[in-house]
Amino acid sequence: MMETISVEDQQILDSMKKAVANALERKRRLGQYAVIWKDGRSAILGGKELSMEPVPSSSIDTANPPTP
Repeated sequence: MMETISVEDQQILDSMKKAVANALERKRRLGQYAVIWKDGRSAILGGKELSMEPVPSSSIDTANPPTP
């Protein structure tokens, strides 16, 4: 079953995706790294790994989000 989200929620999601993409692109250009949550654990990305390729939703772990 696929959930539908409101237009407002979709706009918020799109805005957040754009902000994250911009931040990762800036880090890539500066030669910095980024830490992400993947497969239930933290992972460090750097260099070419910080490409603008979208992360497949199947690799985003929503069942086990990082704890602060």
